[in-house]
Amino acid sequence: MGSVPVTYDDFDKVDIRIGTVTSAEAFPEARKPAYKLTIDFGPLIGIKRSSAQVTKHYALDQLVGRRVAAVVNFPPRQVGPVMSEVLCLGFPDADGEVVLVSVDRAAPDGGKLF
Repeated sequence: MGSVPVTYDDFDKVDIRIGTVTSAEAFPEARKPAYKLTIDFGPLIGIKRSSAQVTKHYALDQLVGRRVAAVVNFPPRQVGPVMSEVLCLGFPDADGEVVLVSVDRAAPDGGKLF
């Protein structure tokens, strides 16, 4: 799979923000193992929900308070009974399981990736 060139304007259209997980719940209705996350993106973006397939590396209690990066300007997507409003970002491990993107310093909720 090769890389397709994009302009900075193309990149800038993808609104990636940092937020704090405020709650994490089991999502037994999901076709693939997933959790229901509630994420605070600060006053400009607000509270958003997401379905995240991160059950391999993260327990529910490890997610609350965790900082996550997410695309906040995709259209909402119905995932079973949950409306997923943002896409949490991660990289695949050697087995293809999601490892969440994180930041290594304090940044306010809602900060935009640039």
